[in-house]
Amino acid sequence: MRVEVVAVGTELLLGQIADTNSQWLGEFLAAHGIASHFHQHVGDNHERIVLALRTALARSDAVIVCGGLGPTQDDITRAAIADVMNVSLERHDDIVEVIRAMFASRGRTMSENNLLQADVPRGATIIPQTRGTAPGLICPVGHKVIYALPGVPYEMVDMVERAVASDLLARVRATGETSVIRSRVLRTWGASESGLAEAVAERFEALAEDPRITIAFLASGIEGIKVRLTARAEDDEHAEWLLADEEALVRDAVHSRFGDIIFGVDDETMEDAVASRLLASGDTLALAESLTGGLIASRLVNVEGASRWFRGGVVSYASDVKYDLLEVPEGPVVSALAAEAMAEGARRVLGASVGLAVTGVAGPGEQDGQRPGTVFVGLALGEHTSHAVLQLPGDRPRVRAYSAISALDFLRRGLDARDAERT
Repeated sequence: MRVEVVAVGTELLLGQIADTNSQWLGEFLAAHGIASHFHQHVGDNHERIVLALRTALARSDAVIVCGGLGPTQDDITRAAIADVMNVSLERHDDIVEVIRAMFASRGRTMSENNLLQADVPRGATIIPQTRGTAPGLICPVGHKVIYALPGVPYEMVDMVERAVASDLLARVRATGETSVIRSRVLRTWGASESGLAEAVAERFEALAEDPRITIAFLASGIEGIKVRLTARAEDDEHAEWLLADEEALVRDAVHSRFGDIIFGVDDETMEDAVASRLLASGDTLALAESLTGGLIASRLVNVEGASRWFRGGVVSYASDVKYDLLEVPEGPVVSALAAEAMAEGARRVLGASVGLAVTGVAGPGEQDGQRPGTVFVGLALGEHTSHAVLQLPGDRPRVRAYSAISALDFLRRGLDARDAERT
């Protein structure tokens, strides 16, 4: 059973909005063990929508099309589907009354162009609208099917969960397929995509003849590189077993090449990784941020229950704040010495057991003889202070964002090393 997604809207092609519908549908289909080999974007043009639908039906068993069901002149998905089905459109008075009632409940008068939303290809089944004015459609095309859904994400999701899922899964069961697809994402920081690919090259070769599991890399910008493992199996238990086995092998391969760069799994962020370690050790954290200007603190407070381990932060942007409040020695403030002193000062001022600090040059000009992208991270942990020197690429916003996650990664590694020494 193969399902293709077709997203309709010229705004998608122009990059004016992001196609979150296709992303959500891809996750939905994978979670139910349904293959989705192609996604298409097509503009608001009748002939091109017809071509997109016919192309999709030629290589897939079902098509989910999102968008183009509204009341305006460019909402032409219904007419395109009718052409593909080789049928006419029929106006449904019961849909008209539902739309009129929706407008009346909001104290508004329905404009006549809303009647277009009551036009249904002959032979199609209606998915009643509950969150918007446009109904969805289940349209048989021979032994295949087109599901037409609104482009508004929360309306689309509602119709999938309420109607499409049961119809589609019934069709899957009729084929005799019972497989499931499950994925696991390993999140890394500190290696390139090409480097990771080299590290797990042997695993790629080993899996070349095994259709049950695949490896892919997802470059995620300021959040690092993700390694996605995907398993297809007859049930959840077997899929999870395949994933656990492959994860162990991939972790060993990555660690032997790069060390401890895997910091999380699936939705676990770098701040989640730091939080779990601080909670486990009973430590509290204080920050001193210069070029990041509060970005690190903002990430940390995204973690639920952060108040249990995060004392607070000092945005010591001006040099005199570093000198007067954090007692950084007079001299260059973009240096390893300054970073360590800032970490000690933050820990002292805020009464924490751990201090983390960042100072550097975001650009575009130099400071203290250091070129843009030079960053120093200071860590006060136990009886020791330490620092890391980073050379980060990109413009000013990117350097600041990279600095924030790099500082948290330095803290994560420091906590791990301290805990390893204790054991």
